[in-house]
Amino acid sequence: MSAHQFAFQHISGGELALSAFSGGPVLIVNTASQCGFTPQYRDLQGLWERYGDKGLTVIGVPSNDFGAQEPGTEAEIASFCEVNYSVTFPMVSKQIVVGGDAHPFYKWVVAEAGEGAAPKWNFHKYLIGPDGQLVGAFPSKVGPLEASLLAEIDALLA
Repeated sequence: MSAHQFAFQHISGGELALSAFSGGPVLIVNTASQCGFTPQYRDLQGLWERYGDKGLTVIGVPSNDFGAQEPGTEAEIASFCEVNYSVTFPMVSKQIVVGGDAHPFYKWVVAEAGEGAAPKWNFHKYLIGPDGQLVGAFPSKVGPLEASLLAEIDALLA
């Protein structure tokens, strides 16, 4: 199995199939609008602007799983991201990311890497390689522009 087998609903409607990003790395991040890590949206947008033309896709996955910090509707979330952080990278509809009702992508991550790989909080990041395989997981405290994550992205784009 690979991440390319999964799809999300785009926040504004329609399907966002991960297979559409085959051949390039994808960073999937569970997000929330009322979290201490919410300013990471700014750096996620910066990452998208810096590497998007080189083949990296950033995908935001809003979730209300941690601290009920994403209570809004899809329209409210999209507006918040656009107004406050000028987000232009793809955002999907709000998802459950932990437990038995988690989106199938997140269940796959746990099957691939074990329970310890499940998100522990908002802004947990998963780097998917061009072949759809899980390359790495980065906890919330690892910012989108930190050297460890950038090194992995650079290696995948080389």
